[in-house]
Amino acid sequence: MGSLKDHAVRILWCKANKLLPLHSGGDIRSYHIARQLASRHELTFLSYYDGVPDPAYQEELSRHFPGAISVCTGKPEGGWARALQYSLTIAGQSPFAVRRFASDQVQQLIQTCFQERRCDVAVCDFLDAAINFPDSLDLPCVLFQHNVESEIWRRHAATESNPAKKLMYKLEFEKMVRYEAATVRKFHQVIAVSEHDRELMSRWVDSEKIQVVPTGVDLREYRPDWNSPDPAPVVTFVGAMDWEPNIDAVEYFCTDIWPRVLAEVPDAVFRIVGRNPDGRVQSFVSSSVQVTGRVPSVLEHLRQAAVVVVPLRIGGGTRLKIYEAMAAGKAVVATSVGAEGLDVHDGRDIMLQDDPAGFARSVVGLLKDRKTRLGYERAAAELAARYDWPAVARSFEKVLQQMLATEPLVSAM
Repeated sequence: MGSLKDHAVRILWCKANKLLPLHSGGDIRSYHIARQLASRHELTFLSYYDGVPDPAYQEELSRHFPGAISVCTGKPEGGWARALQYSLTIAGQSPFAVRRFASDQVQQLIQTCFQERRCDVAVCDFLDAAINFPDSLDLPCVLFQHNVESEIWRRHAATESNPAKKLMYKLEFEKMVRYEAATVRKFHQVIAVSEHDRELMSRWVDSEKIQVVPTGVDLREYRPDWNSPDPAPVVTFVGAMDWEPNIDAVEYFCTDIWPRVLAEVPDAVFRIVGRNPDGRVQSFVSSSVQVTGRVPSVLEHLRQAAVVVVPLRIGGGTRLKIYEAMAAGKAVVATSVGAEGLDVHDGRDIMLQDDPAGFARSVVGLLKDRKTRLGYERAAAELAARYDWPAVARSFEKVLQQMLATEPLVSAM
């Protein structure tokens, strides 16, 4: 089998849920890497989703990825239907967060592709798609891990105060860690997005099997505007507001940090930018806290921000939104968890604070001291400029190249 250097390679890229429009960090990461690969190779994007058929989505996906395959599973989406599905399958061995993505149709498509050798290599985009891959992999397959999912469930279980939720998180964590470990062992190669995630997964498999491909940023879109006027004292958080780690981060910031900031900068505004804001997030709306919901352009809100905050306490993978903010020339204050896995340097291009008082002091200092803020802004933009998507995609491509050069490839299961 040839390498990626010799000729165009046939790549099957399988991802659960709709890819477009791009909202989450994982979707943005997948889209840009897959698009770069598709420009040089024969990439078939297999996307499957719940709910009702969406011809417009198929058309849009095919516009970005010619020859894309879009599958509607017909399963009910969210709400009571999903809660009922969870309650009926709680005794299952695999975690519900993965089991709900199983699809007979998708399994058959992948199996046929493998049997008929329609692709040279397959990319399984995260754990939820892995449940549809064969138990025995006789074709080169890579698992793209956007984070270590079991670590997120572990942190949920550790921080949740509601006894019922805490028990649910504990059960899901125990299932997830077993499933994730087995899945990491099954695939021929694993791509992590940070050294931290690589270290975590090295508990389950030889670390040489895990390669790190850093997250990136679209430098054509996210650029600093050094000629813009000094912004108002707006502190901004960007992220999907129906994702539990982001909800927890906003609750933590509004409750423990924001009052300290307001005491020093009374005219400051905290702006929460992101789709589907949960009721807990909406409850903080006030004269000093704004919740935008879905917005046409995140970039416009970044440009209006004096400081961008990432106060995550639960998480995994890497925070793509940090690089976007930095590329736009914004000063960032984050927790260690929020900046986990990123090539950032506390005190130079970012401020890292893990206690509420320290976090508030950093935010206040940047709001009040324009010279200090400008120093962080320029250092942040300089750092982010090293992580354009074409460079990141070349690192991903190199992993596929190494896989194809290794024969024979036999599933570890």
